[in-house]
Amino acid sequence: MSQVLHTPPQARAEAHEDLAALAARHGLTVSGARPSLPDYLRQLWARRHFITSFATAKLTSQYSQAKLGQVWQVMTPLLNAAVYYFIFGVLLQTKQNVPDYIPFLVTGVFIWTFTQSSIMAGTKAISGNIGLVRALHFPRAALPLSFCLQQLQQLLFSMAALVLILLVVGVPPALSWLLAVPVLILQFTFNAGVSMILARLGAKTPDIAQLMPFVLRTWMYVSGVMWSIDILLSKHSDLPPWVADVLRANPTAVYIDLMRFALIDSFHAGNLPPHVWATAVGWALLAGVGGFIYFWKAEETYGRG
Repeated sequence: MSQVLHTPPQARAEAHEDLAALAARHGLTVSGARPSLPDYLRQLWARRHFITSFATAKLTSQYSQAKLGQVWQVMTPLLNAAVYYFIFGVLLQTKQNVPDYIPFLVTGVFIWTFTQSSIMAGTKAISGNIGLVRALHFPRAALPLSFCLQQLQQLLFSMAALVLILLVVGVPPALSWLLAVPVLILQFTFNAGVSMILARLGAKTPDIAQLMPFVLRTWMYVSGVMWSIDILLSKHSDLPPWVADVLRANPTAVYIDLMRFALIDSFHAGNLPPHVWATAVGWALLAGVGGFIYFWKAEETYGRG
């Protein structure tokens, strides 16, 4: 004991360096250490089948206890759209001067729900699966990614219902419908990035999951889900220019507008904000790449403490 206490600090440091060098020489690494970014990407790719299987299993079990089962995957967003139509379209008359208001509204509800559900699921991706995180070794980003993929699968069910609605109200099929594919890819990238940011924050501060519904509800009301941003700005021309810029650059509003442009023939290019595709790509890259790196930097902390 006295020998340890009287060991000079320099000698202790040299001994530590010798042990570290010995471990490195024999291929030993720190348990749970964060891999390099390229290695992390390779690990994620190697577990792509787990990510897709986990997402599908979660989606299948979501309504397993309900008598109507998977029918609720379509009924839930449709009922939400019906409620919004009654409140905003009928009572508040936001449907005035909006052509094809039913497809306009349903598209907005479905695309917004995709982002909302992805973010809410991502917030609890680590804290809500702490047993899995502590029991198994895998790149933790697989969890928020799988939850976003689950919500994308859910959206595809809803899109089938949306196509039926478009046909019923007389919107003809068009080649522009193919634009829905790049829009969904960009929105998925954006959703995944934001989900990973909130997954890291939620892993340390579970109270964020209680706060997010209020944040998301406010975000929804400024995203033009139930009303037209252009009509609002035309009625309130006294608003400061920066308010209009913020509303038009809102990422969820951008993805909603692009999907409306792709699917609804009465929603023309003139209804889109300037440089809309560049804005959509920019948000996807900023959130996707930035969120992934932010999540990766705390990889070794998940499940500890």
